[in-house]
Amino acid sequence: MSKSFSPQAAGPEGRGRESFQLVSEKREVCRDDSAVQAQASCSLSASKVSYSVSERVGPWWDLPSYRKRWTRQILNDVSFHVDSGEILGILGNSGSGKTTLLDAVAGRIGNSGGLSGEVFINGRKLKQEQYQDCFSYVLQSDNLLSYLTVEETLTYTAQLALRKHSAEGIKKKVSAVMAELSLSHVARSVIGGRVFPGISGGERRRVSIAGQLLQDPKVLLLDEPTTGLDSMTANQIVVLLAELAKRDRIVIVTIHQPRSELFRVFSRIAIMSRGELVFCGQPGEMVDFFSKCGYECPEYCNPFDIYVDFTSVDTRSSEREAASFIRMQKITSAYRDSAVYRSMLEKMDRTLTREHKPAVPFKSRESPSGAAKLGVLIRRTVRNLSRNRMGVLMRLSQNLIYGLFIAFFVTRLDGDVTKGAVQDRIGIIYQSVGASPYTGMLNAVALFTAMRAIGDQESQDGLYSKWQMFLAYVFHILPFSIISVFIFTSFLYWAVGMHPDTVRFLCFSAVVLVPHIIGELLTVVLLGVVQDPNMVNSGVALLNIAGIVVGSGFLRSTQQMPEVFQWLSYLTFQKYSCELLIVTEFHGLNFTCGSSSGLPGACLLTQGGQIIEQGYPGALSRYTLDFVLLYAFLPALLLLGVVSFKIRDRVVRH
Repeated sequence: MSKSFSPQAAGPEGRGRESFQLVSEKREVCRDDSAVQAQASCSLSASKVSYSVSERVGPWWDLPSYRKRWTRQILNDVSFHVDSGEILGILGNSGSGKTTLLDAVAGRIGNSGGLSGEVFINGRKLKQEQYQDCFSYVLQSDNLLSYLTVEETLTYTAQLALRKHSAEGIKKKVSAVMAELSLSHVARSVIGGRVFPGISGGERRRVSIAGQLLQDPKVLLLDEPTTGLDSMTANQIVVLLAELAKRDRIVIVTIHQPRSELFRVFSRIAIMSRGELVFCGQPGEMVDFFSKCGYECPEYCNPFDIYVDFTSVDTRSSEREAASFIRMQKITSAYRDSAVYRSMLEKMDRTLTREHKPAVPFKSRESPSGAAKLGVLIRRTVRNLSRNRMGVLMRLSQNLIYGLFIAFFVTRLDGDVTKGAVQDRIGIIYQSVGASPYTGMLNAVALFTAMRAIGDQESQDGLYSKWQMFLAYVFHILPFSIISVFIFTSFLYWAVGMHPDTVRFLCFSAVVLVPHIIGELLTVVLLGVVQDPNMVNSGVALLNIAGIVVGSGFLRSTQQMPEVFQWLSYLTFQKYSCELLIVTEFHGLNFTCGSSSGLPGACLLTQGGQIIEQGYPGALSRYTLDFVLLYAFLPALLLLGVVSFKIRDRVVRH
């Protein structure tokens, strides 16, 4: 064996003898704890896992090359075995396939045609529908609601996952998990985010892990849990995971550039390169293996860095790439011929062929009913977003601010047709219908995008379906939308002097409310199937413009449009909104005609009924029907949203 690494010399980034003694002492305590617990053991075996993707050769504008495809191998025949009580660290440079391997083991790639291989728990092959109930997966990014406290975050997660526990039982469960992960001291602290400070990055990562531990998983998978953390915090996270593993769990971690002090923390270490498993074994075996291959780790150097460098492919030039690729292939072949690899295969074979296989240790499957989950999601959404004071203020004041612009521009409506009495009223109606969807759209893009990321993660964890999170958001926005629109219409309607009648004012408010809600609903529906919020933003804006042009009748009378556009106008909410507002404002309203105009025909239309019949024939008789058809857009969009998020449930696997 080479003298590459020792506790006395931990490398420039290490802490020396004391740190290694501290880690060793923690591991001994974990061994004692696990021995006392005497729980049933668990094993995980991955056999010949391969994954490839088909990619187009050229860009879409180059049709000959765009039609051609080539297959890129992401994983190639990867096999490994881990027992309970062990923590496996998967190392490798960027693009080596670490995260893809973790996704394949967790069943998050889906039924892709390029995926092959098998995953066994306790020697039993897992079915696709069992992965979610067996593995807990902590993503690289911490998707948490910013305005909830640590205790609230974990309590809501427990309420979504655990049905048989009482409120007191859930409280005890959350307290126990917080104590296990050293979070009790920040239980009442908010998570925080980019806008305002909260708990630290390491504490956020522990909250993400704690959310997974609430269901008592036997297999815990973590993708780059030390990303974005300083070296000390990263070291603490990995030591904590090792302690969790010693409590009869399997912990598998992908990690980038671990500190040398962690050499003795990992039970097993796997090194990947170009989708190949170059080595998988105990830390001591790794040192022996690379030394026998002629790649010794220099003294005072971090073995993790050195061995990852030895197995990585250097792409800075074609010559370097060819030489480093050959070296990696030689090391991989040596590993396949080594006693370490044969020992792993024998252990896997004994697990798969033994007569009495233990049952698969599923997570706590006590999920509450769909209605109960929806209630929890509504309470969580309301509590989180209602604490966002700036968000609430903007939601309530956006329409009012726009109303102030209109009121200052119009000042006071006149009753003289020669002074623009009709034109000004039509302009206010146009702005009320055309602008209110935009404020709803802005709210959805600002607030729902972050919630969608959380919903994607929690739905893959099996806590709920994405459409339930969609409904929770919709129920949350309704009271805010009603108050916001009522503030807007209360100011605008009376400030500019529209038809002074309370019933007409209430009808005006009820009509303007629908375009505002539709703007937000339509945005959320499209966010269910389109990932990019900027694209959704543009799409909703174009749809609103098209609806105004085709359906409002302001740019061109409906009777004068081509027949195809006349039929299309029935599919726009703007058609019914404008008809209703025109009738609400002009029915029974008479105008005066000043003699100073001199404009021919300026005084031909001085009665509101004439204006209605000229622009919207029969609108007065369709008033009730238009109200019904306008409000029918809301349940239709609600149903469409449920469908879109069910589609997202199927599409979003990774």
